[in-house]
Amino acid sequence: MAEQTPNDDEVVAVQIGRPLRAHANVVSRCPLGLPVVTQVPPILDDGTPFPTMFWLSCPLAVSRIGRLEGAGGVKTMEWRADAVREFGVALLEANRRYEANRDALVPDGASPSPSGGVGGVRVGVKCLHAHYADSRAGNRNPVGEMVTPWVEPLDCTNPCVIQSDTTWISNRAWTEPR
Repeated sequence: MAEQTPNDDEVVAVQIGRPLRAHANVVSRCPLGLPVVTQVPPILDDGTPFPTMFWLSCPLAVSRIGRLEGAGGVKTMEWRADAVREFGVALLEANRRYEANRDALVPDGASPSPSGGVGGVRVGVKCLHAHYADSRAGNRNPVGEMVTPWVEPLDCTNPCVIQSDTTWISNRAWTEPR
């Protein structure tokens, strides 16, 4: 887990463009020290079950993965899981590990509770963002590992979020590196 700072929740809220529904621990940071991936509790503050244990907050990574998904990346990974036995087995193992690790964090008696593997999926691939976040959090995830070369390096020269007086805001000077 990455070292936490007092402003992490504020920064992540600006990165994702909405208030957080629960405190999130930063597990990965970019070279500029900003959050990339957070670990979200399996039960949100309002009692809602949340299947996604690792959430991608970095705008650069979100944008790059969004383009991959828009170009058919989820279908490509599904095809690969069906066509390449080792990849399919590794994906199944990643989903099972993810579900077991998340379920171990569910408080006793929580009902309903989240289910499924990466991003709540029962089988296969649902969201490249979630698989990349799982991999970036330090876990073996074949989809996240395949996506990484299209996403990294996270080579921003300007931070996506900056502090303004007493609050954090989106940095208007931030642009995606080319």
